Amino acid sequence: MAACRVLFICSRNRLRSPTAEQVFAGWPDVETDSAGLADDADVSLSSDQLDWADLIVVMERSHRRRLMQRHRQHLKGKRVVVADIPDNYAFMQPELIEVLLRKVGHLLR
Repeated sequence: MAACRVLFICSRNRLRSPTAEQVFAGWPDVETDSAGLADDADVSLSSDQLDWADLIVVMERSHRRRLMQRHRQHLKGKRVVVADIPDNYAFMQPELIEVLLRKVGHLLR
């Protein structure tokens, strides 16, 4: 079975999406990547990342809106899920990991 390729997207790719990328990277049959939508993101979202992904997980509804506005042509046939995780956690914060496992984990089993 081919691995599920999951792209996690937040604003600046500093806290939520890189945490998600690390948390789920060790899962069997899951490949992960992450990016940000803001102009000053540590890793800015590329069309190559969108083309690579089977599943795209955004942290907020506003991220999905921005993603659709800027990259609609790369989203055909892609599943985009809103995790609904606010930007009030630190990188690898245990509470953030717990929320990610609860809200995203079931999508990757």
